[in-house]
Amino acid sequence: MANSIPSVIDFFEKFIALTEEDRVKITSSFKEVKVKKRQFIVQPNFVATHRNYVVHGAFRSYVVADEGQEHTIAFAIDDWWITDYNSYIFQKPATMFVVALEDSTIMQIDYEKEKELKASHQKFETFFRTIAERGLAFYQRRLISNLTQTAEERYNEFESKYPLVSQRVPQYALASFLGMTTEYLSKLRNHRAKKK
Repeated sequence: MANSIPSVIDFFEKFIALTEEDRVKITSSFKEVKVKKRQFIVQPNFVATHRNYVVHGAFRSYVVADEGQEHTIAFAIDDWWITDYNSYIFQKPATMFVVALEDSTIMQIDYEKEKELKASHQKFETFFRTIAERGLAFYQRRLISNLTQTAEERYNEFESKYPLVSQRVPQYALASFLGMTTEYLSKLRNHRAKKK
């Protein structure tokens, strides 16, 4: 845990000032978990009991439609958070899968520990509210881009904003996230490579 706790504390300190006592509280609230590639940390019909901070690695959350087609909801790489938020916040069975795309290390906080941390000081409420608001803003931007942009525009925007994610996630998963076929994404990537 010695290697992973500083990274989660550093993340907190991007948003709130921490005392030594605060750092001890964070340390006791999180646990380090090693996750193998293709291992699930959330599955449908089971309650998502943890919020997950990615120390290093890559994850994908997705749902499976009735006809068996997978729809990617989100990615998370180093310094990002991921879970099935509807399941975690309301403590109801999950509707999505969250799977590791690489061997990964995460720091997990469970629902009850997070409640205790928030109750211990207003600053922790502020922290979790801030990251929730940022997440909400991201999902709103994504919804608007899905409604108003062409597939190529969505791809170009994603490449410019999240080049590291694009390099680390499988092509089929990125295509699913962007709402296009893998073949079309491959065509766009080839076209972009030729322009460079």
